[in-house]
Amino acid sequence: MTALPPTLRVFVNERVVEVPRGASVADAVRAHDVVAADALGAGERAVTDSRGLPVDPGAETYAGAIYRLISARRTAGADDTE
Repeated sequence: MTALPPTLRVFVNERVVEVPRGASVADAVRAHDVVAADALGAGERAVTDSRGLPVDPGAETYAGAIYRLISARRTAGADDTE
């Protein structure tokens, strides 16, 4: 039986990122760009899959996954006085 490699290759905004097995989508974003990961954590950015569907940042990633960072829209009723 062949052992699985310790890392997975995924794509974030068209760039190849290597992450450990079991890494979350947020971990893949952090490996791609720390500032973008901080914005994701702050709710300023969101992640979609290759079809443009939203992806939970806490979901486990998989080999060959394609993620795109997008601007997160403000939620309805958010306080705009900031």
